[in-house]
Amino acid sequence: MKYRNVGKSGLKVSEIAVGSWMTALNGSEAQETAKQVISLAYDSGVNFFDCADAYSGGEAEKFLGKALKDFPRSSYVVSSKVFFPTGPGPNDWGLSRKHIIESVDKSLKNMGLDYIDIYYCHRFDKTTPMEETLRTLSDLVSQGKILYYGVSEEWGAARIEKAQSIIEKFNLYPLTVVQPQYNMMDRYIEHEIIGVCEELGIGITPFSPLAQGLLTGKYKKGEPYPEGSRATHQADRQINNLLTEENLDKVEKLEGVAKELGTNMSVLALAWILSKDCVSSVITGASKPSQLKNNIASSGFEIPADAMAEIEKILDFTPFERHVG
Repeated sequence: MKYRNVGKSGLKVSEIAVGSWMTALNGSEAQETAKQVISLAYDSGVNFFDCADAYSGGEAEKFLGKALKDFPRSSYVVSSKVFFPTGPGPNDWGLSRKHIIESVDKSLKNMGLDYIDIYYCHRFDKTTPMEETLRTLSDLVSQGKILYYGVSEEWGAARIEKAQSIIEKFNLYPLTVVQPQYNMMDRYIEHEIIGVCEELGIGITPFSPLAQGLLTGKYKKGEPYPEGSRATHQADRQINNLLTEENLDKVEKLEGVAKELGTNMSVLALAWILSKDCVSSVITGASKPSQLKNNIASSGFEIPADAMAEIEKILDFTPFERHVG
């Protein structure tokens, strides 16, 4: 396993992280499998585990805390997030000072920790002044309850730049990391966000690197969805919306590139993200140990220049630039 700094900070995280968004916790068998995945990840050199207070209503945080409790606290990095409702009241959501303070204390209790390494704003809160949010997060760093803080994709380049101006004006602890959706099929952060993060020394920890499973190669044109896959049961149908003829054609061609390199589609997709220097770690999900082992194989996997050129030709993506005249 290889490690990278999170932006310009001194914090080092494994190139592959394990996220808890899709962790199944229903029943003892599912929990045992999830625990095996976390243990295998740790034994394989993964030191970064991502969670959020909204995942499974707080149960994901409790589970992760129990799964990690036997490991030395200094040996792993835990992240969590704040924004979504944790109760029925008007102050039980968002990025107000009140909700952040109450939420971080609850997350610490859920995970049985004295501090959270990285604390993200899960979304952007239009109802709270950005200065209030940033002052609160900086205060939490001063108090030692969190070590670093970050924001989600919904903040966007303009909001990140505004945050930077507030941080500089009031000499607050810095914004360290952004967690956007990013993969071969969704490259919107290349329009502006990557440039801003590189300029400010902010790390990027992408989620959904395999595009909800599209980039695993298990979905084929003209074939029924694999039994038990997200396309057969996911309520919000995110993956179903991605299963277009155009996308499936691209994946088929990308699989050819992966085969020529002696690997598989998932490893290729993750290694492609890790080829970007601005990426600190890729947040992956794994419902079983075999998936995790495959994800881990992408750390250190280098895509040759000619293969990268072929990939870019297949993806056919151009960052937005407006030219006049």
